[in-house]
Amino acid sequence: MSYTLRRLTPQEFAIAVPQLVDIYITAMDYSPTVRESSIARWKTDLIRPGFGCIVATSETGIAGFAYGFLGSPDTWWDRELRRALTRLGGASAEQEDVLHNYFELAEIHVLPSAQGRGLGRALLEALAWNLPARFILLSTPEHPQESNSAFRLYRKMGFTDFLRQLYYPADSRAFAILQAPIPLQPLESPQPPHPAERTRPE
Repeated sequence: MSYTLRRLTPQEFAIAVPQLVDIYITAMDYSPTVRESSIARWKTDLIRPGFGCIVATSETGIAGFAYGFLGSPDTWWDRELRRALTRLGGASAEQEDVLHNYFELAEIHVLPSAQGRGLGRALLEALAWNLPARFILLSTPEHPQESNSAFRLYRKMGFTDFLRQLYYPADSRAFAILQAPIPLQPLESPQPPHPAERTRPE
């Protein structure tokens, strides 16, 4: 099976949001009760400056996606980061530098049936190509010894710690906030970045 990466327009994203949320719920093992609120929230993201979304598709439909936008103090997530940093005594100079010029990787998910085929890395590379920001920030659930595929991917792509053990009000799990410079600096030779469509074999 082959997968094609494609950048969605904001209009296409709005149409695809219900399907993307279903992938998110499956990948994150969330309750279906969050579906409607997530759909509504994600649709408001498409008007944010710097919005971008990449999907990985096959003949059976969308298998994974990544989207985000430029970080801003008026977003819920930015306020959560600043709240946590304040509780820890305040942001460092490096953290303040990141918070003033970052792209928020809001979501990146691949269906379990399509994982292990390089789609996560392909989506991340495509979304991060030519971003109008100096850094990219993301949130991922903490995992013992970072021994899961998400942490392995992010570390290979050059992500380092921004903030650890962050708890969101609506989630009992701890999350790690990771940062990377733009352009990404993988620890291994990356695939050539490309902003357009690209097919990856299984």
